[in-house]
Amino acid sequence: MRAPDRPPAPGATREASGSSASSSSGAVHRIPTPPVRRATTVRAGRDRTFDVFVRELGAWWPVTPFSRGEGRVRDVRLERRAGGLVTEHWDDGTVHAWGELLAWDPPRGFTMAWRLTPEPTEVELRFLELGPSLTRVEVEHRGWERLSDEQLGAACALPEGYAGGSFDRGWGIVLDAFARRVGAA
Repeated sequence: MRAPDRPPAPGATREASGSSASSSSGAVHRIPTPPVRRATTVRAGRDRTFDVFVRELGAWWPVTPFSRGEGRVRDVRLERRAGGLVTEHWDDGTVHAWGELLAWDPPRGFTMAWRLTPEPTEVELRFLELGPSLTRVEVEHRGWERLSDEQLGAACALPEGYAGGSFDRGWGIVLDAFARRVGAA
């Protein structure tokens, strides 16, 4: 299940660049860039769902195209503590950091600084227990205001960047892969 798309803020207008608007005085003002929010629901308890996410990250994360090394990536690891790193490990032993855990609250969730964007953004994961064997996993990727208009439109793992919806589509792909892993585990 996916979170419903959120409508733009009332009165917001967007130009072709997707991030600025002109006022009646002709001045250009930057429109706030909303967080990317996605969710999935899995048939597993919260403890197990959280455990699969953090302990088996390298087994289910779609490294192609969502990593620096793609085919060279042999593992993705998350150090389970505040201040811990999230890293990808390549076949030649090279390690690349994706980010650092800012908050760690198992099994309710965690927040990390995401360093795969031109400027750091934040990703928060929440694990909500809906029943004994039903958990909703929510992702909020925020901090887009730190990026320039050019960076917001630049291609990333998927074409068109944030401005073109690639992060929204990307988190949907990631959560779908995770849901399949929980169902298979």
